[in-house]
Amino acid sequence: MNFSQVFCTFNRMKLIPILVSLILFCQFSMAQNNTKETFQNIFDEVNNHSEAYEQLELITKTIGHRLTGSANGHKAEQYVYDLLKSYGLQVSFQPFSAQGWERQSLSFTLNNQQQKAVALAHSPTEIDLKGDVLDLGNGLESDYLQAGDKVQGKVVLVYLHILPNSGKDLKNLHRSEKTALAARYGAKGIVFINSVKGNVLLTGTASITGKLIDIPAICIGKEDGMNWKESLKRGPVTAEIHMRNQVQETTARNIIVHIRGSEYPEEKIVIGGHLDSWDLATGAIDNGLGSFAIIDMARTFQKLKLQTKRSIDFVLFMGEEQGLLGSRAYVSQAIKNKKFNQIKYMLNFDMVNAPTGFSSSQAIMKSSLDQWVAVYAQVDTAFKNINSIDVGLHSDHQPFMLEGIPTGTGRGGQLPNQAGLYYHSNKDVFDLVDKHGLKQTVRVGMVYLYMLANEKKLSSNPLKHEAISKFLESNGLKEPLIISGDWRWAK
Repeated sequence: MNFSQVFCTFNRMKLIPILVSLILFCQFSMAQNNTKETFQNIFDEVNNHSEAYEQLELITKTIGHRLTGSANGHKAEQYVYDLLKSYGLQVSFQPFSAQGWERQSLSFTLNNQQQKAVALAHSPTEIDLKGDVLDLGNGLESDYLQAGDKVQGKVVLVYLHILPNSGKDLKNLHRSEKTALAARYGAKGIVFINSVKGNVLLTGTASITGKLIDIPAICIGKEDGMNWKESLKRGPVTAEIHMRNQVQETTARNIIVHIRGSEYPEEKIVIGGHLDSWDLATGAIDNGLGSFAIIDMARTFQKLKLQTKRSIDFVLFMGEEQGLLGSRAYVSQAIKNKKFNQIKYMLNFDMVNAPTGFSSSQAIMKSSLDQWVAVYAQVDTAFKNINSIDVGLHSDHQPFMLEGIPTGTGRGGQLPNQAGLYYHSNKDVFDLVDKHGLKQTVRVGMVYLYMLANEKKLSSNPLKHEAISKFLESNGLKEPLIISGDWRWAK
């Protein structure tokens, strides 16, 4: 080989890595351009043709509340099934058993003065009791331990959230967990003080399991409740509760749209939100915002004829308000059918509005989220790099998370018209809904879903048994899960 041949060979050898890098760069650029084009199509379709706002308005005005197990609940299930069918989607019902609870009557007096109040769901069907009231502050376990035997046979008065000036780093418990503590320590009733000004009355389940509880649980307004706290400082207060409720075993139905993946059909992304609501209002915010965003995501997916490598289940859960009954049923069915290991990620949209970023339960997803933001932000100027790692309980992601599945949602937005103050109350009405915010939820959810379903390899992985317990404990969830009975590891 002469010098000229050696020189040419050397140059070719030097060029090979350069050419490889150039090819990879071109492929990456093409993939980014294709993704950006898809994001633009999603943005335009939702911006110009979204039906979420109009369909939510229609169902709130024609059906009203969507209480699981009620006639309205069954109507809502059928309405959404038919709507998704009309979009040309493959739709199915997933029935599950539920204990349908409906309020009948409530008379509540304090020192013989009639008091405005509402029963919390799954309170007993028939209660007639009289008892002394004991102020239990925040209703945390430390409050019961401090009170000791004084709790026995009392009706405890508890603040729904954390009282001002209670000290730093106190972590609140869900109303169902506070009710469980009251019963465990011997109280014969619990009265919650709502934290919203204007004597707004809040309902919601006081049961962890979705079954009847042993003691009555009711809610009174903030101003009334704080006045009675002051009265207790001056002397004894006696409560009298006469309550009637109705309960019956019923069947509720999740609504599922399944789309088969092209390359990894045995891997699945689940995206869902609960359709059911409480009966005091129409559930426009909780969770019309999330459920009708999910419905419109499915419509958009079909309209644009999008294809993804992984399969997708769009799920409208029922029974969330009664104790995550629909999502628990979905997870149980997948385990029973030996298909649970197909689920790689779960997105949950519960009262999400106008998100400007993504969140995930797994920190390892942060870099992927940031990369997706960089592309989508070129299309949607309202979308900011506000990605976060969030872990919590008491919505339909929980049954998936407790089995180790990574979960996520949209983050960074705010509920419209101070709507967060009125969830579970008679003021949760359609007038609170913001059309532009709802469209933003649809767009952001679509982008998150599309990227999860198309990534060649997801950076997150489902956790195994012991890793799940460490994950939950490190995020401060062990105590509430022990109280609820959902902690299945050694205490």
